[in-house]
Amino acid sequence: MATRLVEVQKLKKWFPIKGVVFSTTVASVKAVDEVSFFINQGETLGLVGESGSGKTTAGRTMLKLLQPTGGKIIYKGEDITKLTPNQMRPLRRNMQIMFQDPYGSLNPRMPVGDIIQEPLDVHGIGTRKERRQAVATMMETVGLRPEYERRYPHEFSGGQRQRIGVARALVINPELLVLDEPISALDVSIQSQIINLLQELQQRLNLTYLFIAHDLAVVRHMSDRVAVMYLGKIVETAENDELFDHPLHPYTQALLSAVPVPDPEVKRERIILQGDIPSPVNPPSGCHFRTRCPYAMPICKEQEPLAIEVAPGHTVACHLLTKK
Repeated sequence: MATRLVEVQKLKKWFPIKGVVFSTTVASVKAVDEVSFFINQGETLGLVGESGSGKTTAGRTMLKLLQPTGGKIIYKGEDITKLTPNQMRPLRRNMQIMFQDPYGSLNPRMPVGDIIQEPLDVHGIGTRKERRQAVATMMETVGLRPEYERRYPHEFSGGQRQRIGVARALVINPELLVLDEPISALDVSIQSQIINLLQELQQRLNLTYLFIAHDLAVVRHMSDRVAVMYLGKIVETAENDELFDHPLHPYTQALLSAVPVPDPEVKRERIILQGDIPSPVNPPSGCHFRTRCPYAMPICKEQEPLAIEVAPGHTVACHLLTKK
């Protein structure tokens, strides 16, 4: 039986909007609104959705880089939701993040050797000599030459910078890694190299990934399970092949209809969603997706759909399935 490494239960992250007078809270941006999911040891959970759906905020809140507004974060059976920054410090070694922008996330004034070594310095791991050796070993592991350690980030290509980000995240041997759009800023020719590197490192080091991405073809290649997020809520979760072969939520169906098929003989009906994603400040009542859903019913405006399990491991939050 798979060991559950991390689980979030009804996780919420609301950002207050302050008024001009007395700085009172006049509204909230409901970036993540009662999201629940889990990740087993050694697997990859893909988190997909349009821009503005709350994917990145969910990942950062799970790591407590952002303080949750509500809900629970359970890591290895322990509720870490209310731990203070000092209490979280020992756990930081086990939970790391890889950022989307491979240049903006690196300090331009630091040599890459110092950038990769910084987590070791912060956590007081090893002697000075052992840290330098760990940096050299990790640079070789991710495909960088150790003699480049005194160079600065601007002297590297985008793909090399992302390898530096991988090395920095992995140098302290974490268990859980949040990959926040790790290849979206890279050339297509480099993307496959980074994906292959991440998969190779996952098998070698028994890593667990939360893989946040837009590219559904890459998500299918990388993930064991996939969760689909829309306007702060998860609308469908399933095993990789199950979700791509049998999408049930109208939003999931629309997303998958946009994935190019590398076969000119296969014709796929494109589902075009009307309008833009609503504002998370004032989301629609009931089902958040109802304003763009081609199958919306009166109940969709009145009641929020509950997530139901339609097959083992396949959950969907949609009134269409409840009605059936």
